[in-house]
Amino acid sequence: MRKIMLGFFLVLFSVSCQETSGGNEDNKKVQDFFQVTALPQRVTLNAKASTISKDWIEFNELNTSFDALYTVENQEDLAFALDDLVERQKQLEDSEYPSTFDLPQIRSRQQVMKTFILKTRAAVEYRIDATEPAVEMIKAYNALRSQCNVIVNNTLNTQLLSDE
Repeated sequence: MRKIMLGFFLVLFSVSCQETSGGNEDNKKVQDFFQVTALPQRVTLNAKASTISKDWIEFNELNTSFDALYTVENQEDLAFALDDLVERQKQLEDSEYPSTFDLPQIRSRQQVMKTFILKTRAAVEYRIDATEPAVEMIKAYNALRSQCNVIVNNTLNTQLLSDE
């Protein structure tokens, strides 16, 4: 009788251990879906670019939407943040750019950023790992911000080159 009870407890213990480890795999799978820690830090705008862009409401709203990416906790939060980014990007695309930033260099980088936003959103919709496209999206966003810094720091007068 003792052997039967011991055998019963061993079987019960092994079954309960298997159920516990299965739960950890589900948690790991959710965590592997998107890793916030893998996202690069955003490039900061220098003082001149910040001054020019502070009245550009659509650009500032897009910046705020990118902040939400660093605070997502699950797939639904990520999908919501990406939908917001798509809307903010559309508003930025349709907005009136400040004269300093109304250049093909800025608009082309915005198009690249739009592409990566949509790529990241597609990864979320198809439930595949969205970390890599999100990193590319942040890099494209950083390129846009870096280009704003380059434009305001550029002291070369292009009219001198075209007049000669």
